[in-house]
Amino acid sequence: MFYQAYEMNQTMWAPMRAAAKAGLAFWSNEANPLSRTAFGRSQNASLEIMERLTRRYSKPSFSLRNTIVSGQTITITENVVLQKPFANLLHFKKVGYSEYQQKLLIVAPMSGHYATLLRGTVEGMLPHYDVYITDWIDARQVPLSAGSFDLDDYTDYVVDFLHHIGEPAHMMAVCQPSVPVMAAVTLMSQRDDAMVPKSMVLMGGPIDTRNSPTAVNKVAEGKSLDWFKNNVVMQVPGNFPGAGRAVYPGFMQLAGFIGMNFDKHAEAHRELFWDVYEGDETSVDKHKKFYDEYFSVMDLTAEFYLQTIDRVFIHADLPEGTYRYRGKLLEPKNITKTGLLTIEGENDDISGIGQTEAAHKICTGINEANKAHYLQLGVGHYGVFSGSRFRKEVVPVIINFCNAVNVAT
Repeated sequence: MFYQAYEMNQTMWAPMRAAAKAGLAFWSNEANPLSRTAFGRSQNASLEIMERLTRRYSKPSFSLRNTIVSGQTITITENVVLQKPFANLLHFKKVGYSEYQQKLLIVAPMSGHYATLLRGTVEGMLPHYDVYITDWIDARQVPLSAGSFDLDDYTDYVVDFLHHIGEPAHMMAVCQPSVPVMAAVTLMSQRDDAMVPKSMVLMGGPIDTRNSPTAVNKVAEGKSLDWFKNNVVMQVPGNFPGAGRAVYPGFMQLAGFIGMNFDKHAEAHRELFWDVYEGDETSVDKHKKFYDEYFSVMDLTAEFYLQTIDRVFIHADLPEGTYRYRGKLLEPKNITKTGLLTIEGENDDISGIGQTEAAHKICTGINEANKAHYLQLGVGHYGVFSGSRFRKEVVPVIINFCNAVNVAT
């Protein structure tokens, strides 16, 4: 009933949100002489905070209109090239650009936020690759008739997307998908699949969470799988297409992330109040851009969430050599035709140092010339895949590695 109570709370806040929006229209209107008074500015700032903290945030858009390739501005269109019940394969097509670029599949995390969280990642890779991304669908929007979706289904989706791309591509996994991506590459290698990717770039992912465990990793300590099933798995209410589906709600994940750094988020909103009060539009826009994305969350299917807790965080199946796909043991030592680059952030509080690098100990069949590890100094989790330092420092590492893998033997 907790999910239903949450939805009821959203409904109860609706009149207050409407009143706050009406108040904003009044107090922010430059034609209103009171808007320039200290009282008017404080009212405007207070209502801004109220409206944003009680809003239901919808899925953001990528809104990537163009990129620059070799000094030329190229128009970008977003095209869904393959539709599946729980994800779409999205292609960022370069309009009028005829030069061949290697294909890159970015596997976005299914961990509560939408794929648009990787907008900066896509933007950084667009000049250099023909980019595709997994666009996961909010589980509460998927009818029960579509069936279930678990960790093995996730692996199947990755394989299907690589096949749809139609040629061996480079593949990048950001955070959560590092495990199912490695599972997919192992599965394809064991099948001698012609579409096995050229490279596997794992960024801030939980390959072995026993290394430098973070607060996120420690959530599973001392808890059984039944605890998670009984305490955080809920049924989607009747006002959504996925009514009745068992899920791990996105608002629960968001609450957990906020709780980890509550003081930081509280301070950010205190600063927002004063930025609105002072009319600092640049700072206000920066805050909105971040939190519009951060507060937009999606539900995960219960079967996927519980399997991830069990197989990744509790039992560490990959590093233990016990990871199975539909009952069949997967052995990453069979990966021989795919390069491996792991990237970590020095101050990552989601996936600690050594968790992603552990992939090198597991993928023993890859030639050392086709392996590399990079530690990005001075950044946290998001700095691994977004921001100015990602563009200036991490992107060149990825490009140089992928180019080298193409010619290494």
